[in-house]
Amino acid sequence: MSGAHHPRHASRPSRVLIVALPIGLAVTALGMLWAVVDVPAAADAELPPTPAVAAQLPGVDVGGVIAADPCADAAVAEALAAGADEAAIAAFGGGAAFRDAVIAGNAPCISLSDPARIWVVVNKTRPLAPLGFEPSSLDGVDLASTTPSDRLRTDARDALGALAQTADASGAGVLGINNGYRSYNLQVSTYSGFVAAEGVAGADEGSARAGFSEHQTGLAVDVVACGDACGEIDAFGSTAQAAWVAEHAWEYGYVVRYESGASDRTGYMPEPWHLRFVGPQLAAAYHDGGFHTLEEFFGLAAAPDYVH
Repeated sequence: MSGAHHPRHASRPSRVLIVALPIGLAVTALGMLWAVVDVPAAADAELPPTPAVAAQLPGVDVGGVIAADPCADAAVAEALAAGADEAAIAAFGGGAAFRDAVIAGNAPCISLSDPARIWVVVNKTRPLAPLGFEPSSLDGVDLASTTPSDRLRTDARDALGALAQTADASGAGVLGINNGYRSYNLQVSTYSGFVAAEGVAGADEGSARAGFSEHQTGLAVDVVACGDACGEIDAFGSTAQAAWVAEHAWEYGYVVRYESGASDRTGYMPEPWHLRFVGPQLAAAYHDGGFHTLEEFFGLAAAPDYVH
């Protein structure tokens, strides 16, 4: 967006127009922006540029531009009340617009701490609230599983099934799962086992403490490569399935949550097998924006360590 100065034409009469700026023209994509501009009467006069409002709160007038609150939109409110996360994101204008509104502080109806929503962010500084949260809808995944933890939220389960079917059909190979949903109590025992084997520091590099695990949301899954049998998750990164997942998971609403080179932000060692469901719209915005962590995507602080 140009920052060039457009002088007023003092010698010509002017009129005031209320201009609705489409989402694509708004720096923050906060929904519709309404601008009050003084337009010269001459038919060939240019409109003045719209000031950036990325840091402005809803309803604040900056340079004649007022950012509308997307949460006041009836379609957003209805979708949120119905628990229809994808419809709510669409009502914001899509994944990128949703993200920008959240970062700008212009979406008071959206909480990145709500564990029932696909946009929840869980890390070492953002525990689940409540710590013992349990998803309301879980179902078994129709894939080979190497542990009894074979359930996911139904939306994440359906997306994983489609992802695995396409991976196999494309020639990448068969996918199975190692872990899906894990309850608070199961995470207690899982983490304790890692502590016993590797100590606290070692455990914290590859296992979440209870109440701090994405698996507890029912939106995270560890996948494995399968042939005559399914392999270990530690071997997944060198498989054709891993390469396919890294390239295509976003098309099914998943992101690889703990990528190589991101440990200083996520707090975990690289886990090419750990997929996190955020839904198709947010996953597309994540991919198209070149993001590598949810912390960066939502403008959150890095979370390399637990606070205490």
